[in-house]
Amino acid sequence: MIIDCHGHFTTAPKALEDWRQRQIASLNIPALAPSVSELRISDDELRDAIASNQLRLMRERGMDLTIFSPRASFMAHHIGSFETSATWAAICNTLCHRVSELFPDQFVGAAMLPQSPGIDTKSCVKELERCVLEYGFVGVNLNPDPSGGHWTSPPLSDPYWYPIYEKLVELDVPAMIHVSTSCNACFHTTGAHYLNADTTAFMQVLTSDLFRRFPTLKFVIPHGGGAVPYHWGRFRGLAQEMKLPPLGEHLLNNVFFDTCVYHQPGIDLLTRVIPVKNVLFASEMIGAVRGIDPETGHYYDDTRRYIDQAALSDEERHQIYEGNARRVYSRLDARLKARGH
Repeated sequence: MIIDCHGHFTTAPKALEDWRQRQIASLNIPALAPSVSELRISDDELRDAIASNQLRLMRERGMDLTIFSPRASFMAHHIGSFETSATWAAICNTLCHRVSELFPDQFVGAAMLPQSPGIDTKSCVKELERCVLEYGFVGVNLNPDPSGGHWTSPPLSDPYWYPIYEKLVELDVPAMIHVSTSCNACFHTTGAHYLNADTTAFMQVLTSDLFRRFPTLKFVIPHGGGAVPYHWGRFRGLAQEMKLPPLGEHLLNNVFFDTCVYHQPGIDLLTRVIPVKNVLFASEMIGAVRGIDPETGHYYDDTRRYIDQAALSDEERHQIYEGNARRVYSRLDARLKARGH
């Protein structure tokens, strides 16, 4: 199978965005807040949103299954209160669950958490449990910066995050470390903030003993790990100066990278520098980069082409396309085995 571990519902019907705009507009006048029941999206609308977009491209590109979560830039945890985020997260997660029910062979859910700046992370546990235990989701997206580009939260190694980690470990669910919209003019959302966060998250766990405390906790760092593979020597050297174990021992039993890197040299670097066992196939299609590369004539986010052309053995490609995802996302593996895969 070819499993894409990084997909977002970026093509949701417009009614979802309209509802969100009404929610935001009512923050100072709670009486005007829309009710959840006012959001009406039919199954036919969901089918059309998926079949003409993600599913069409999956079939064209020869991909079998996508781990599917709410649109990352729409999470916007910095907007409103915890109650704002809790309502919004539940709505978005339910839509992804409905997609997975309509297309059970092609999509499986990953949850958005109802994070809010400065709020105890215990508040996220209920929605995490609901999505995993009731909806059958196999992963979550964890935003290391709910402030939207101002980085007001403690680093990922801080006990502030432990309630989420404890539940992730209990449920054996990995977290993709994924920020949302930047409201800081210094950081373009997808071109800077996302990649900054990937790099920052890696350094935060490098300088900690987080995985000694949580030896089975699993993080997927998206977008190829930001600057990490390109500066692997810098990170190895810093760890050495800090008298830390080699990175393979210190982090690579717990930290994984996806292939949302949109050119061949980038994928070639990723697969040469990072052990293949730590690389998971992903595309984040219909996401940050949707155009066609004039140098190749193919879509930038058609990442399968890069893996197929990389200097890898068949066994290594199998690990990237399927084996690693099934090992990291144990609930996905169980689901596939139950279906005879």
